[in-house]
Amino acid sequence: MTWGRFVRIFVFLIGLSVVAPLWAAQPEVNTGLPLVRLQIGGHILTAEVASTPEQQQTGLMNRRSLPANRGMVFVFAESQPVCMWMKNTLIPLSVAFIKTDGRVVNIADMQPQTEDVHCGQADVRYALETPLHWFAQHGIRPGARVLGLPAPSR
Repeated sequence: MTWGRFVRIFVFLIGLSVVAPLWAAQPEVNTGLPLVRLQIGGHILTAEVASTPEQQQTGLMNRRSLPANRGMVFVFAESQPVCMWMKNTLIPLSVAFIKTDGRVVNIADMQPQTEDVHCGQADVRYALETPLHWFAQHGIRPGARVLGLPAPSR
């Protein structure tokens, strides 16, 4: 290997070591979805709102991270049976199934890139996805009330 080639490789690696942490620390790309501030058991969570079938189909797919107190709330036009799965979702999530009155029916933990189906134990109006174990870490259980949920579109 020539000295010039060695220097070029060395400079490249040094540059990569400087740029890589900056690239990794970049926030998620703005999806353009509206945000809501939810309150659950005294804890605040900011959630993107997925209210159309297209937004709900995409959900949190293909994302590499989700900040600690961020999530996505799926808003359905009417109370209905709702099931979620993790195909093409790269990060582990927990999901709370929520009735029209804002009460959590049940919570499920979901592993990335699986096709396991996780369903509400009753008809629900909302599903709220968070980083894995967010609900457990904040003491949120079935029966908890979620405040600030967006009204379903008509």
